[in-house]
Amino acid sequence: MQEETARSAIDTFISAFNASDDTYVTALLSQSLTSDVVFWGPLGRSEGIAAVERFVLDIRRHPAGTGTMVRCSAVDMPGEWARYQWVFTTPDGGPRLAGTDVVHLRRSLIDQVIVFAGEIEPSAS
Repeated sequence: MQEETARSAIDTFISAFNASDDTYVTALLSQSLTSDVVFWGPLGRSEGIAAVERFVLDIRRHPAGTGTMVRCSAVDMPGEWARYQWVFTTPDGGPRLAGTDVVHLRRSLIDQVIVFAGEIEPSAS
């Protein structure tokens, strides 16, 4: 049951990267994150949905074009924290960024996100 809750919150979080329009990003994040979420990203620590929204919108506005973020592993939840792997690919075989996120849940919502991004690689043809 706990892994299902984590998977649902994570998949909703990832869906914000793939929203059909920027105006849906906040609503999707609000469905998956606590209002006081702590986000540990590539540029350091930030707090709140607005901080995560800025990160998501920056990735959505990648110079190579709007890309796609997908979870590419099962959600592993050995204790209080859940982890999963993801990949972000830009259109036309553009840059690909892969990584692992570790999240903590409180009341079925993510209250902490730690992003471990890997190197940008060209996608395999």
